[in-house]
Amino acid sequence: MRLPLFIAKRYLFAKKSHNVINVISLISASGIALGTMALVVILSVYNGFEGLIKSLYSAGEADILIAPAAGKSFSYKTVEFDKVRELAAPGHFCPVAEENVFVKYGNGESIAAMKGVDSVFAAHTKISKFMTEGEFQLYEGEVPLAVAGKGIAAALGIRTHFTDPLYFYYPSRNSSLSLINPASSLNQERLFPGGIFSIEQTLDRKYIFVPLETAQNLLELEDNVTAVEIYYDNETGTSQVIEQIKSVLGAGFTVKDRYMQNETLYKMMKAEKLTIYMILLFVVIIISFNLFGSLSMLILEKSEDTETLRSMGAGEDLVRRIFLLEGWMISLLGMVTGLVLGIIISLLQQNFGFVRMPGNFIIDAYPVIVSIWDIAYIAIGVGFVGYLSARLPLRILKKN
Repeated sequence: MRLPLFIAKRYLFAKKSHNVINVISLISASGIALGTMALVVILSVYNGFEGLIKSLYSAGEADILIAPAAGKSFSYKTVEFDKVRELAAPGHFCPVAEENVFVKYGNGESIAAMKGVDSVFAAHTKISKFMTEGEFQLYEGEVPLAVAGKGIAAALGIRTHFTDPLYFYYPSRNSSLSLINPASSLNQERLFPGGIFSIEQTLDRKYIFVPLETAQNLLELEDNVTAVEIYYDNETGTSQVIEQIKSVLGAGFTVKDRYMQNETLYKMMKAEKLTIYMILLFVVIIISFNLFGSLSMLILEKSEDTETLRSMGAGEDLVRRIFLLEGWMISLLGMVTGLVLGIIISLLQQNFGFVRMPGNFIIDAYPVIVSIWDIAYIAIGVGFVGYLSARLPLRILKKN
């Protein structure tokens, strides 16, 4: 192996009779370096946006969601749910009552998802970090308050410093529809807006948070709820807890972690990342045609040297290894240079945020997360492309 490597190094750095071979080799290495650098930087930026999306959704969604498999409501004041509360510790056990209701504020009217939550949710929710007006509080003294998303607040014209109340309407289960006075068949609750949050467009346009008791009264649930949510202060593995909860509650309830609640979203993000990787790797493949050309020209130029080696007893395998190693060294030089540059640029952006986000966004600079697994996959992919690009020209040796 030392002799082929020694000769390959000499061929790589020695002056060629045709200077164009050196130029094409330099272009090949530079192209592979740029393609590799682009892979590292773009995938790192994608990781940053993926992490940002997950953090935004984690603010509005539970680590564990328990809902009935059939029907809309259930009682959580049972022996089984007492066991669930113990299993979920140190997580925060939060019963919720959620339903789409008709909302009116001044002259504005809309359908919104009213979510009734208790004081435990209010004390530990991450939504409090995303308030644009007011605070996330459910009561001002004994007066119940509502906290609305920015999207639904804009649609209704809600302002926290105004004294106009929010009216919530929901069909009564115990009253028949009256054509003379339709309003008599609707339950009504009146709350004052206490705050406005802005997390993510889908959540902002959808939710209005109210006290749990208010939601139960409007929906005529009595002490029942529509779901139980469990939140943890720090990220922790929930798979084991979920299995234990399932064994306690049985088939009558569905128990989901955050990934299961947004399975389509997370699968789509993984598919998009794989697509980006394949597209950029295809660009590297196109760039590698330069390596194919330069190595083919080198083989033709060194035909006399290869004949000399054969006459001295060198086998075909040794001759092929010389040119294979030279082609691979060119691609590895480009790959390593691209990896180093890509990692440096990504880490600089990650720590200093030189490239700023345009317009008004929740973050100032493009988010970047460098993943060691991405670096490994890039190295494997680009290395394999370089190996193939170095191996294909060896067919010329067989013809000669």
